[in-house]
Amino acid sequence: MEEDDQDMITACCIKWGKPFGPEYANRLYSGVRRNTVGDLRFVCVTEHPEGLHSDIEVVPLEFETFDDEMTKAHTENGWSNEMRKITLFKPGLIPNHSGRLMGFDLDVVITGDLMPIWNHAPGKVSMRHDWIEKRKGKGTGHGSVFLFDPDQHDYLYGDMAKDPRGRVIESRGNEQRYTWSRALANGDFEYLPEDMIVSFKHGCLPTWPLNYFKAPVLPEGAAVVCTHGRPKTAEAVTGYPGLLHRHSRPCAWMKDHWIDRAKAHLGDDYA
Repeated sequence: MEEDDQDMITACCIKWGKPFGPEYANRLYSGVRRNTVGDLRFVCVTEHPEGLHSDIEVVPLEFETFDDEMTKAHTENGWSNEMRKITLFKPGLIPNHSGRLMGFDLDVVITGDLMPIWNHAPGKVSMRHDWIEKRKGKGTGHGSVFLFDPDQHDYLYGDMAKDPRGRVIESRGNEQRYTWSRALANGDFEYLPEDMIVSFKHGCLPTWPLNYFKAPVLPEGAAVVCTHGRPKTAEAVTGYPGLLHRHSRPCAWMKDHWIDRAKAHLGDDYA
């Protein structure tokens, strides 16, 4: 692209290692494309671009100078979470881009209109309130969907680069807690609408013992379904035999939104 289009929606994701195949990024792209209006630039930051649809713009994922320090802080404290998503906050990461970015984890399913999310709280870092933390009466954003401006909110990258060990310990090795706390400290945070971003296990799965007899339900108005933890996305589609409250019957509407519509859009080879 020769120049940035301020009217363009730019969405991004990061895919490192091989826990997720290219179909996850392709299906995410398809869901975003089908549920936004106007021009869309969809970027995947990855070191494994094989199998990605040609409409997805690839930005090479490179190690940051502070990656070793982040990893060391995680290892010393027994934390298993990686914080590679910090790379998405890097100013200038996406060539010829300025303005807002809408970021997604790969384990989400797009089920409705994303425009209200894109247009929410311009100038702010936005995430949904984390389900577990809210239940405990605590703040923290959930990182499955997030909006930010790499230039306006450059401290999201810069603060980690300056003191990776301190920031990892401060956030207890949790990227979404880091993002939320840094934006909050700078007066730049606002939660996304909770009814538009739902958790599969907390908002779609019937409570025990009804989950053994009733299929998961898509809440009205939900635009993004997050399949964090278990069941994972593919498990939710086929059914998950996990015991008690995580047991799930096959989910037809998730298969429709995540697989069938993506195949109709992109073709069998990509979805």
